[in-house]
Amino acid sequence: MPEPREKILVTGSSGLIGSALVRSLAADFDLIGLDREGPPHPPREADWVFVDLTSDESVQNAFTHVRLYHGPRIASVVHLAAYYDFSGAPSRKYEDVTIGGTERLLRELERFEVGQFIFSSTMLVHAPCRPGERIDETWPLQPKWAYPQSKLRTEELLERERGAVPVAVLRIAGVYDDLCRSIPIARQIQRICEGRLTGRLFPGDPSHGQAFVHLDDAVDAIRRAVARRRELGPFETLLVGESETVSYGDLQREIGRLLRGKEWSTWRVPRPLAKAAAWLQDRVADPFIKPWMIDLADDHYALDLRRARERLVWEPRRSLRETLPRMIRALREDPITWYRRNGLDLPRWLARAG
Repeated sequence: MPEPREKILVTGSSGLIGSALVRSLAADFDLIGLDREGPPHPPREADWVFVDLTSDESVQNAFTHVRLYHGPRIASVVHLAAYYDFSGAPSRKYEDVTIGGTERLLRELERFEVGQFIFSSTMLVHAPCRPGERIDETWPLQPKWAYPQSKLRTEELLERERGAVPVAVLRIAGVYDDLCRSIPIARQIQRICEGRLTGRLFPGDPSHGQAFVHLDDAVDAIRRAVARRRELGPFETLLVGESETVSYGDLQREIGRLLRGKEWSTWRVPRPLAKAAAWLQDRVADPFIKPWMIDLADDHYALDLRRARERLVWEPRRSLRETLPRMIRALREDPITWYRRNGLDLPRWLARAG
């Protein structure tokens, strides 16, 4: 009789990373997916359990189901569920979902034998660096807006309340895939595709940029953290991203070349003027660019990946620079699907064509 397979529990199992992770782990583990009720639904490879992380009763019911149908042993809990938006405004949901939801999970997991708890955090808990510098796990912590602040508070909660459960905190760079599905990159492509004036303006230093990581590589890092759970320490923090940080200016030029076949000029605008324009547009058209983002335009994130290489034996195999042509090809071949997959409103000419 075959040995029973180990159980992996994934929160946020219907999200971009969660659904890809479930499919990746399904060949080797039994998967339990915890997520909100309603679309998008988790992959069929997981036993989907509806949960509202803001409710004590809902979390208790979910884990009653898990214990009844899957037993008391969980090899690894991969906690991806969290709240975020790009409004920049404080929201009670960060406290209720990200921090409070994690606290409820830990409370229920006390009744289980848990081999590992993996928490998906963000590189943005760190202060930015200057070009030429690289951020490692000991770099100063300085989350600048509500989303990374909630992630750092959750990291601190896990360190205090984990008990005997080993914790691996993965501070992940911005995730993208071959269709893009990265909000800031998709918006950058959209502005150039539609020839918007805002696609030529930038309030920061265009030689600065942010680290990213392909979805396949992010999933691979989590897989390796699961596989090496017995070798990792009781509380580990690991940065996950690409070695090359492509600057905003380089992205502009490459997107312009791929979309329009020529150099795409970008002009730097004074920050007060950019903030005033963003404030005005925010009230008229509700664009992606918000006034608070202007203050972060100069932030630069380049990562030192030595710890992930050593502890996870992990190396990113994809790169943003090499994937950009695939993103633009997908946009050219099926623009309506590309816009919808990236959560963008169709421009009028494309809506009419559709």
